[in-house]
Amino acid sequence: MTDDLVPRAERRAAPRPEAGPVGGPVGDPVADPAPPLPTDPADVALLGLIDRLAALLERSELTELEVEMGGTGLVLRKPISVEVPAVAAAAASAQSGGAGGTDAAPAGGGSASPAARPSVKAPLTGIWYGSPTPGSSPYVVEGGEVAVGQVVGLIEAMKLFNEIKSDLAGRVTKIRAESGKLVKAKQVLIEVDPL
Repeated sequence: MTDDLVPRAERRAAPRPEAGPVGGPVGDPVADPAPPLPTDPADVALLGLIDRLAALLERSELTELEVEMGGTGLVLRKPISVEVPAVAAAAASAQSGGAGGTDAAPAGGGSASPAARPSVKAPLTGIWYGSPTPGSSPYVVEGGEVAVGQVVGLIEAMKLFNEIKSDLAGRVTKIRAESGKLVKAKQVLIEVDPL
C-alpha cells in the first residue's frame, strides 16, 4: 500500500520555485537544498493522504478543507480569485463613458447598483446555520450591528462546522441565507450598511 505513495512523496520533495509564501520571496532552489525524502512509513502514508485530500479539494466546489484527528489539524485551501476588480472595472468603464471624471467612478458606482451593496459572502459551499443550536438566538439579526471578526453563522461542510466571520463592520440590513439550507461559495449571506 505504501509503495504506490513513494512517487508522490518524491514529487513533494522536488524544489518548486513557485511554492514560496503568498506574496513573499521565494528561496533559491540551489541555496535551499530539498528536504530529505521521508523514510518512515507513517510519514509516507501521511504525505499520500495529504495528496489525496488535495486532489479531492481540486475536484470539488469547496474552497477549504479542514481535517482534525487527535491533536493534529490540517487545513487545505484553494486560491480564491477576487471578483471585485472585474466588477469595479465594469462599473468604472460604464461611468467613464457617460461622465468625464474617472476618479469619482468607483465611489459613485457603489450606491447606484443594489448588487453592489456591501455583504458578507460564503467562503465555501455547505449548509448554513444562523444560530449556534436550534432554538437559540441567532448570531446576527436584521437591524443589529456586526463587527469585523464577529461570527455571523456556521456552514456545515463534510460534517465539519465552520464559523463564518464578518469582514465588514456596520448595520445588518438583510439576512439573505436561510438557516438549514444549502449555500454556495461566494453567495451573499448578509447585507451590511457600513457605519
